[in-house]
Amino acid sequence: MPDPYAQKPWLKHYDDHVPQHLEYPRKTYAQMFREGTTYRPAAVAIHYLGRQITFHELDTLSNRFAHFLKKSGLKPGDTVGVHLPNIPAYYIAIIGIQKAGCVLTGVSPLLQPGELEYQLNDSGTRLLVTLDALFDRVASVVEKTGVQTVAVAGIGDFLSPLKRFFGRLLKKIPTGHMQPITNVTVGRLLDFLRQAPTDSIEEPLDPAAPCLMQYTGGTTGPPKGALLTHKNIVSQMVQVNTWLDMQPDEPVTLLSAFPLFHQAGLFLAMNTMAIGGCQVVIVNPRDLDFIISAMTRYRPDAVVNVPTIYLELLKKPKFRSLDFSGLQWFLSGAAPFPPEYIKEFETVVGSGKLVEVLGMTETSPVHMSLPRYGKKKPGSVGIPLPDTEVKLVDPQTGETVPVGEPGELAVKGPQVFTLGYHNRPEETAHTLRDGWIFTGDICTMDEDGYFFVVDRLKDMVIVSGYKVFTRTVDDVLMAHPDVDMAATIGLPDPSRPGSEIVATAVVLKADVAENDDTRKKIIAYMREKVAAYKVPKKIEFMKELPLSAVGKVLKRQLREKMKGAE
Repeated sequence: MPDPYAQKPWLKHYDDHVPQHLEYPRKTYAQMFREGTTYRPAAVAIHYLGRQITFHELDTLSNRFAHFLKKSGLKPGDTVGVHLPNIPAYYIAIIGIQKAGCVLTGVSPLLQPGELEYQLNDSGTRLLVTLDALFDRVASVVEKTGVQTVAVAGIGDFLSPLKRFFGRLLKKIPTGHMQPITNVTVGRLLDFLRQAPTDSIEEPLDPAAPCLMQYTGGTTGPPKGALLTHKNIVSQMVQVNTWLDMQPDEPVTLLSAFPLFHQAGLFLAMNTMAIGGCQVVIVNPRDLDFIISAMTRYRPDAVVNVPTIYLELLKKPKFRSLDFSGLQWFLSGAAPFPPEYIKEFETVVGSGKLVEVLGMTETSPVHMSLPRYGKKKPGSVGIPLPDTEVKLVDPQTGETVPVGEPGELAVKGPQVFTLGYHNRPEETAHTLRDGWIFTGDICTMDEDGYFFVVDRLKDMVIVSGYKVFTRTVDDVLMAHPDVDMAATIGLPDPSRPGSEIVATAVVLKADVAENDDTRKKIIAYMREKVAAYKVPKKIEFMKELPLSAVGKVLKRQLREKMKGAE
């Protein structure tokens, strides 16, 4: 029987401007940034709370940052941690780290002290850029790490003196105090930058050298650092810019609430800066009113967010009343966009404007997307990008599965990491096999070559030998008129060792009572929609689901919470 994945049925659905194969320059990210922005020095690179930062300023400040790294004793290949929310210092650090030939590791501001200590030690971070409001947390652990220098930034940095004064006076700008740390150099980032020269700097590097070390969680054990090379990042830039028809002579204005410590947010920032595009900075992704006001003020060409933010925006009358005529596309990723809401969303923003993507940190991050202009299937995460091979395999046998059957998604392409996980040879060997990354996503492919995610391998529930894909259960639940959000997991079945029960956490709509009558209504509804073994045996009402910084449901936390409630 012919291999349906080798036949690549998706190619016939590529937009006319997208070829099957692309040419990838053998360059570092720093070279791409320099070449892409040299002729746009006066153009605005960043809109930040009313302040405009041009490419000339960004280039100069990142030169200063690179010189600061060298003066601090860092050499090409050394790791620099960036422990910040989305503020100008992060964008400056991104470019400066690459100019100095160092490796950037994004450090989430949400990490607790023990988690922070772990990442700084595991990554070998030598210099950390942090926020003044987070300084106490850093100070509590940094002496137990290899960090030698801490540069402290503030949310008020780069604002006008008047806005900074009133922001602090009215307590709208969170701040913190620095203090000395034994055997660690500590200072204000702005002071370090002022003392550094402005002349151009660009360390020569092989494009196969590491560019980023981005931490990602696993099914078990602590997070691990995925090493992405300059070749990975530059290849992904070429793929994404071609796919989305982003022309270098027509730079976009992009608005995204993705945090920069997340690979999706980091890549978006790096790519947009390297093609001379403008970015609207969103410091707090949960401030929906600010996002709406920023869309009104800056009129972006494109918006990138997670589904949860889009769905929350839909609840805002001000969002629905915006003029979307100039907005070209809305990218959605990191979690599935519930199919039952797609029609409503596009009724508001414009038909065909929602482009779903599928990716992961290890693929830089995108390996699959719906076409920019062409056929979009609700519920599908799209088709593979150019030069990206995919296949679906049975997790038990390793054999490819037929069209329409679920299997684990494996991906190979120039954006797939080749260096593996930092200091994790066993994890690397398990995930990366003969150039293929086994993603842990359980998907199906239809006859047209469109892919649909049905679950994460680790979230699949086994009920008396039957496989239950939690994504399928969640989609059905989300269509219930009383349900606002739902997330399904498996819990051990006390009556059948080795088996599980289907358990669901449900956030109800505002006017719905949390009682047994509501629970019975939901169960009766599910019995009409799905097979008996897929019907949740346990439904727990919650005010909110545990979410990651980018809006993914944290099912591991949810599982622990629901186990504890038994």
